[in-house]
Amino acid sequence: MSKSSHAKPIAKAADFASAAINQKLAKEQKIELFRTMMRIRRFEERSLRAYQAKKIGGFLHLYIGQEAVAVGCCSLMGKNDHVITAYRDHGHAISVGMGMNEQMAELYGKATGCSKGKGGSMHFFAPDRNYWGGHGIVGGQIPLGVGLAYGIKYKGLKGASMAFMGDGAVNQGAVHEAYNLAALWQLPVIFVIENNGYSMGTSQSRSSAGELAKRAEGYNMAWDTCDGHDLYAVRATMDKYLTRARETSAPAVIEMRTYRYRGHSVADPDNTYRTKDEVEEYRRTKDPIQNFQDQLVTEKVLTEAKIKEIDQAARDEAEAAAAFAEASPWPTIDDIQRDVYWEADHPAQRASQGRLFFD
Repeated sequence: MSKSSHAKPIAKAADFASAAINQKLAKEQKIELFRTMMRIRRFEERSLRAYQAKKIGGFLHLYIGQEAVAVGCCSLMGKNDHVITAYRDHGHAISVGMGMNEQMAELYGKATGCSKGKGGSMHFFAPDRNYWGGHGIVGGQIPLGVGLAYGIKYKGLKGASMAFMGDGAVNQGAVHEAYNLAALWQLPVIFVIENNGYSMGTSQSRSSAGELAKRAEGYNMAWDTCDGHDLYAVRATMDKYLTRARETSAPAVIEMRTYRYRGHSVADPDNTYRTKDEVEEYRRTKDPIQNFQDQLVTEKVLTEAKIKEIDQAARDEAEAAAAFAEASPWPTIDDIQRDVYWEADHPAQRASQGRLFFD
C-alpha cells in the first residue's frame, strides 16, 4: 500500500467542523442530529430500567457513550446505502429512523416489535430503511455486509454498505475472509470498527496486536482512524470514504475510537476490568452528546431552553415506548412457525413436498 494511503494524523476538532459536509448542515439539521443522539441515550437508559425491572429477558447491550458513531455515519446515508451491525444495535436503529415503539416492544418480546418479538435486543431489522440487523454472532454480520456491497455493485447502483463491528470482532476469521473478498472484488463496503476499548471485559492491549484499522494494508485497502466521540469528525471522515466507495466501488476500513459506559451487556459487571475513574474521565472530557451540545451552543444553534425541551421530549418518548411495549400482546404459539419458511407462509404457492416442521 502506498504511503499516501496511510491514515493521517487526527485533525483538530475545528478542522472537522469546517469540513464541507458539515458546513452544508442547516441549523435545523444540526438540531436534529443532536436530538437523535439524545433520543438514543434516553431510550437506552429507559431500556436499562426495564431490564432491571425484569421486563426484558436475555441480553441487553447498551450503546450509551457511542452515540456519535451511529448518528454521524447514518446521517450520511443515501437511498442506495445500507447498514448492518452487531448486537449493540439500538443506536443504529434509531439513527436510520426506526421508531422507539417497535424497538422497545422487541426488547419486551412482544408481537408489535420490529422482529415480531422473536429477535429481542440483538436482532433489530428494518429492511424498508436498508437496515439489516442486529446480529448476535461476533463478526458474523461482516460477510453479510460484503454481500450487501456485492448486490449494490451487481445492480450497478451508486451506493455503499456500512458494516459495523466491535474491536473484538476484528480477530474473527470471517472478518478477514470478508476483507479479502471486498478487496479482491473491489466492493463498495466501509468496514466500521467501533473500538470502545474492550472485547467484552478484555482490553484491546491484551487481546489485539497492532493498530486495528491498519490491518487493511494486508488486503491493499485504504484505512483511517477517527475520534468517535466527535460527531463532526465522524461525518467528515465517513463522507470521504463513502463518496469514494460510491464513485469507485472501493472498500475501506475505518476505526472509530469510542467508549461504552456500561458493561458488555448489562448482565455483565462493568467495574471489574476498568476503574470508575476511567469511565468518569471519559464522561467528563469526551461524552459525545455533551461535546456536540457545547459545540452547538458555541455556534448559537442551541439554547439552554432548547436543550431542555429536546431532553424532556426524548425522555417522554422513551417512557411512552415502554408503555406501548407493556400494553402490546405477546406472540402466539402459532407464531413460532411463521416467518421461518416462505412456503409455509404462502401455502398456495408451495412447490416442495414433505414436512417443513417437526414437533
